[in-house]
Amino acid sequence: MNDPVLRLNGITKAYNKGAVNEVTVLRGIDLDVATGEVVALVAPSGAGKSTLLHIAGLLDTPDAGTVAIGGDDMTGQTDRRRTRVRRADVGFIYQFHHLLPEFTATENIVLPQLADGVARNAAETRANELLAQVGIAGRADHRPAALSGGEQQRVAFCRALANQPRLLLADEPTGNLDPTTSDQVFGALMDLVRSTGLSAVIATHNLELAARMDRQIRLDNGRLVPI
Repeated sequence: MNDPVLRLNGITKAYNKGAVNEVTVLRGIDLDVATGEVVALVAPSGAGKSTLLHIAGLLDTPDAGTVAIGGDDMTGQTDRRRTRVRRADVGFIYQFHHLLPEFTATENIVLPQLADGVARNAAETRANELLAQVGIAGRADHRPAALSGGEQQRVAFCRALANQPRLLLADEPTGNLDPTTSDQVFGALMDLVRSTGLSAVIATHNLELAARMDRQIRLDNGRLVPI
């Protein structure tokens, strides 16, 4: 049996440790995400879902527990090693697109590839293929200010997948959009995820969107429970 793409075991995390106002946000989290599986993480604001995603994506470290990406235990690894794995194997999407305003849609997707050592021609080809997949090939030369909110977020999706990660982590990826645009953009994201066969954990408040994923879990008082 293959290792899960993501394995969290016994993850705990508290803030203001040792202080009278210490807050424990994660209490012994266990989670396996299989190859090609898309998991919905449902939780209200402040429940710790962003903390959980940051730990899963090696942007933060737990107080206890282990994080493995593709069977590779990242516990105690150097910052350089964690950065290398994160850059190669993990894609991030946030509620706000965080595109670089001075660059075009294509350039925003090319840049992370160049940082990973991809040749410019190959990076541009990859960027334009991804833009076509999410239906905005005609907007490739536009800067973010000339794109709608939905178009900006589609570019952000493409940027997250530019280096062909094995794991996608998304924090309320359509939470800043109106309901109609959110539904359309989420559909584009799911098409992109399914076509690439990658694994994903997608945090959302929207139970209708959550129902379109393979599995739904809820973060409740620092613990994961199935829905």
